[in-house]
Amino acid sequence: MCRWMGYSGSPILLEELLIKPTHSLVVQSLSSTEGVENTNGDGFGVGWYAPEQSAPGVYKSPQPGWNDRNLTAIAKHIRSPMFLAHARATTGTPVQQTNCHPFDHGRWLFVHNGLLRGYELVKRALVLEVAPHLYYGIEGTTDSELMFNLALTFGLEKEPKSALERMTGLVEKIGKDCGVSDPVQMTLGISNGEQLFAVRYSSEHQSRSLYHSKDIQSLHQLHPELLEFSEDARVVVSEPLNQLSDEWAKVPESSWVEVNGKDITVQPFQPQLP
Repeated sequence: MCRWMGYSGSPILLEELLIKPTHSLVVQSLSSTEGVENTNGDGFGVGWYAPEQSAPGVYKSPQPGWNDRNLTAIAKHIRSPMFLAHARATTGTPVQQTNCHPFDHGRWLFVHNGLLRGYELVKRALVLEVAPHLYYGIEGTTDSELMFNLALTFGLEKEPKSALERMTGLVEKIGKDCGVSDPVQMTLGISNGEQLFAVRYSSEHQSRSLYHSKDIQSLHQLHPELLEFSEDARVVVSEPLNQLSDEWAKVPESSWVEVNGKDITVQPFQPQLP
């Protein structure tokens, strides 16, 4: 399906995590070890925050990450304290720039690994639940962008966990009404520039892989020579960025993750009807 990663901590160059690690996200886009597909080459994107800007910067391309010279160039120059990046493997929608992640709205970034099963059956009913002022901002055709706008409709900007639980509950209800078994399969990465959030959930409770770094030592294992990682530096990833799996904690099934500085809080994620 897809691979993604999120970083929170001291400002670092994007290439330190996107490109340099032995199993970086760019490497995963060509050779994933824990994804459904070995290759995730249907687009690549990254969104980052800068202290002086009110909204995140976003770069998206339908090219595969391993063959994107522009990505390699900007990753050497952009330094950020928080970013989300995504390697896409389409589940049926076209390979085009507007379908690449991350999706953004105001201060918010959103990435998704997974799918809504029976999307062709539930799409119309779900679209009608999107707030009118958000509907006209939907540019692509993916289930992921629709999920993001449903979460915004349900109050993502004020209560992110509740909004995502309500979005998920709605999708499951409409899926059931349309005869779709186990409609939701997702790991999500979300950020507002101050906090990093993640979700691991699926209707069948067999969700795609998701990990977070345990502490600063796990990041120093990636780059022993890099001293820029602060004590509160943390990473959330679809799969570890190196082969030292003991340095990464697997996110439990049906979980909500909050990264606030060096603190990582994991809570149950329980879909609710809106």
